[in-house]
Amino acid sequence: MTDPAPTGPAPTHVPVMLPEVLATLAPHDGGTYLDGTFGGGAYASAILDHASCTLWAIDRDPDAIERGASLVARYAGRLHLLHGQFADMVALLAQAGVSRLDGIVLDLGVSSFQLDDPDRGFSFRHDGPLDMRMGKHGTSAADLVNALPEPALADILYQFGEERASRRIAQAIVAARQQAPIETTARLAAIIRSVLPPDRSGNHPATRSFQALRIKVNDELQQIHRALTQAAGLLGPNGRLVVVAFHSLEDRIVKQFMHQATGRTGAPSRHDPAGLTHRHAPAFRLLTARALRPSPSETDHNPRSRSARLRALERLDESPTT
Repeated sequence: MTDPAPTGPAPTHVPVMLPEVLATLAPHDGGTYLDGTFGGGAYASAILDHASCTLWAIDRDPDAIERGASLVARYAGRLHLLHGQFADMVALLAQAGVSRLDGIVLDLGVSSFQLDDPDRGFSFRHDGPLDMRMGKHGTSAADLVNALPEPALADILYQFGEERASRRIAQAIVAARQQAPIETTARLAAIIRSVLPPDRSGNHPATRSFQALRIKVNDELQQIHRALTQAAGLLGPNGRLVVVAFHSLEDRIVKQFMHQATGRTGAPSRHDPAGLTHRHAPAFRLLTARALRPSPSETDHNPRSRSARLRALERLDESPTT
């Protein structure tokens, strides 16, 4: 999730598109579900309040797991937290003896708790250490901006932030770090602002660069690819996968995956040898012909929801479960 234009502080933790998520996931009594991005537990609480079901929840952030202890106590025997990456959901669930699910929800991006904590270094709206690590280990954003060669930095900003001025920004970063290491979010934002004019949309000039560094630090796009594939394999008959994405790179991956899973990819040309092979019936159906968007009232109340896109699919009842 990228930082919004400065329209005032958002609430500390507001779940995005919660009514739409519940309506699409449709949790039922006796079902078993997964919240692959637990965060502050808002989706988890809503699912457990909606139906007498069991919910497993994953988060790579140890702070999220610690915060979730009170919810585990509230929903004793029904909510189970797993510390790890959602891209490892099959292995994490297998260790708990779970191999089939009735539904999965993934809320991609950064939680409000991470964005609003200056010590986590995700946002330029608060000065803090240039970190951005969701799991609090591994390479940080400061490590990247202070060590990578200029071409590699430019590639990251362009590929993961779709930043057209990536080369100019990378050059400015390299010049600045020769004077002193870049260790804070405020200093990096100031460096970027010094070489970019204000964005016509009103977004801070550093928005796309911060997004790019965060995605690279946390390997987010590969994590999404892996998570979607594993999620599809975990769904039982009529099981549903609901995904909320917050920027075009995430949403493109989700859209392409769901279209392929539901057979919405174009048939090969009759001149293509691939067209002679048997095409298996799709194992899933698409629940969202087009991505659902947050309501105007939600975007007014929570500006961070403005870029959200919800897509969902369902495993067909007659499809084989493997």
